[in-house]
Amino acid sequence: MSREMVAVAPFRPPSAPMGVAVLGATGCVGRHLCAAFAAEGNEVVAIARRYAPQVAAHRFLPLDVAGSTSDELARVLAREGVDVVVNATLGWGEELHYTNVQLVERLLGALERLPAPPRLVHLGTIHEYGPTPFGTSLREDTEPVPEHPYAKAKLIASRMVLDAVRDGGLDAVVMRVANTLGPHPALESFFGSLAVRLRGADAATGIELTIANARRDYVDVRDAVDAVVRAASITRADPLVNIGSGRARGVRELVDELVAAAGLPPETVREQRGEVHSRGADWIQVDIARAGHLLGWRPRFTLRESMRAMWETVGADQPIPARQHS
Repeated sequence: MSREMVAVAPFRPPSAPMGVAVLGATGCVGRHLCAAFAAEGNEVVAIARRYAPQVAAHRFLPLDVAGSTSDELARVLAREGVDVVVNATLGWGEELHYTNVQLVERLLGALERLPAPPRLVHLGTIHEYGPTPFGTSLREDTEPVPEHPYAKAKLIASRMVLDAVRDGGLDAVVMRVANTLGPHPALESFFGSLAVRLRGADAATGIELTIANARRDYVDVRDAVDAVVRAASITRADPLVNIGSGRARGVRELVDELVAAAGLPPETVREQRGEVHSRGADWIQVDIARAGHLLGWRPRFTLRESMRAMWETVGADQPIPARQHS
């Protein structure tokens, strides 16, 4: 794919403000995208099915994109006059196909109907590649062979975007992003839920936790968002970019770092045996060379800074569930 793309100059910030529509604006990544684009002086319209206070600083448009027809969505985008659309939506369970695949089908159909379609930045996931051998790094030319239904659905969507670019009708980029850490985590994520448990942990008894014997790449959500903002300003470049920290870390190491950020003793989390049901492979390490070359991007936040920001903001938007007493 990359051999067909036109070489571009090193990244330069846009000279004029852009109109940016963020789909999935109320999510744990979408909220940061809205703030980052607005901080650059861009006009942001936050789009999601339901309003949430975290996008109060932006113009909000309630819209079920996956449930809209392409014609309806095209009219919305034309009315908004946006230069960039960022798809930061994702869905689990019963909404696996609806949010991850059908939404992208409707979105691509809408963009085809516009005389001057905006640039599309589609957020995929590094899990689209599937398991890889220990010690290797995931490059953009790694053949995707996902095993988990979520990763398979995201791969279908990413391939639809890449096919549209290849066919010459769309200016877009797919960004396969590693799992994120940092401020305002999703409470259902592994580390978000662990932070919640630590908030309610008894200092004397601590908590028991089953930890995967795995090494994975996690990137600070603020770094990932910085890469997206940069990618929004480059046209007709490589249409696929991997984003991560560039380093695989042991899950136990990450857990210990969160415990330290919480100011708790290391023995607060006691590892217990048991099967770990995970969407991630046992080894994930991202090659971020293309992101550096194309976007002038590199991760800035340390693991300690990411965990500190996570600890300080967990539960800031949603009440932490009451502690359950046995």
